[in-house]
Amino acid sequence: MTGSIAAHSIVEPSRLTKLIAGALVILYAVVSMVPLVWIVLTGFKTPPDSISYPPKILFEPSLEGYVNLFTTRTRQTPDFIATLPPAQTWYNRLVRSRNMVIAGPSKYIPRYINSLIIGFGSTFLAVALGTLAAYGFSRFKVPLKDDLLFFILSTRMMPPIAVAIPIYLMYRELGLTDTKLGMILLYTAVNVSLAVWLLKGFIDEIPREYEEAAMIDGYTRLQAFRKVVLPQAATGIAATAIFCLIFAWNEYAFAVLLTSGDAQTTPPFIPFIIGEGGQDWPAVAAGTTLFLIPIVVFTILLRKHLLRGITFGAMRR
Repeated sequence: MTGSIAAHSIVEPSRLTKLIAGALVILYAVVSMVPLVWIVLTGFKTPPDSISYPPKILFEPSLEGYVNLFTTRTRQTPDFIATLPPAQTWYNRLVRSRNMVIAGPSKYIPRYINSLIIGFGSTFLAVALGTLAAYGFSRFKVPLKDDLLFFILSTRMMPPIAVAIPIYLMYRELGLTDTKLGMILLYTAVNVSLAVWLLKGFIDEIPREYEEAAMIDGYTRLQAFRKVVLPQAATGIAATAIFCLIFAWNEYAFAVLLTSGDAQTTPPFIPFIIGEGGQDWPAVAAGTTLFLIPIVVFTILLRKHLLRGITFGAMRR
């Protein structure tokens, strides 16, 4: 047989397929990153540069947006500002250049702390309760298991606006309106359904023989769960925690309806960062940039577990 025939695997993609797939991934990444990069850059613009047309790509960086984000300012006349003692800090000089003076700190930091407490608190409770419930559904014979699982999932399908008024009335009667505890309980209740469904799939993939061997060695059911099941389900728990945190961190509807002061989180507060003469876009962009940091850091720290968690169970022996 003369000549040679190049063998080609039907599983291995061709070079052209790899190039097309790589180009699509890069294009998607660029399209996804452009809005985030623009928000970060806007945080370092001055108010006139932030609303200039055409938009400025090259500009002189300024921290005015961050100063406006963390302070409350009042506009004064040039004559009044002239009577004040010289500004001692760069941010005071920056504010006075706009004929304004700093009246005090803004409410951004307390709102940011509320988001941290409510977001991470509800995520911890949702994942903890979801892990226990998922283990029960996976390992024990629960009457009407399929119906119960569907009911749990259906609570996630319900649009928030459908239950917003009943929850508001219930919270008002219980005294949970505008409290961190009330928001943590609400977000936990919403996220438990997602946690149960995700974690049940992960725990189903863990062989029961591991637990049986542990209990034969003298472990109790709880000890086998803690020392055998939990370590192997760590990837699923990490992936579930990220999804639960994203919901609790970004939730807007319930936060607007149920909070207004002590327990208000960052999402409903950012749109109300109003500057003199209109919307202070650099301050809004600065607040949004800082708001993104915790969720990005949390995702990066768990990125290996997230990748393994998403693909866990996709291949079966």
